[in-house]
Amino acid sequence: MKKLSFCMVLLTCSLLIACGKGDQINGHNTKTAYRSVKALKNRLPANSRIEFEVAFWAIRDANKDDSQFLDAVDGKKPEEIIGLGKEIYQKRKDEGFAAYSQYKNWEDMISKFSAERDEQDIKGKKKEDAKDKANDVLYKL
Repeated sequence: MKKLSFCMVLLTCSLLIACGKGDQINGHNTKTAYRSVKALKNRLPANSRIEFEVAFWAIRDANKDDSQFLDAVDGKKPEEIIGLGKEIYQKRKDEGFAAYSQYKNWEDMISKFSAERDEQDIKGKKKEDAKDKANDVLYKL
């Protein structure tokens, strides 16, 4: 009986430890990394989502090899990903990377991406509204 209770306690502790990494990226393979990034992004406040996405894809772009990329993101929290993304941005901007030369700094780039995302959301809503009106079956009598 003592062995059974010890096994139950051990199993419970191991499950609790496994559940404690819900705020980190699982870098076991690319599929799990992308899945955990999607889940983390959905839990972030709206103003941090774009910055997290941009930082993650900057890391991916800087690390073409899958193993290097997974090592760079495995176990990282969103704040750490954003910090690493900022470092990569600054390094590449200093090296003269053409895509980053149009922005003054990291915050300028994020604000422009946020504005573009807002415009896309507005256009998408207008198209959805137009489709709904075209398929409306309510008639005025």
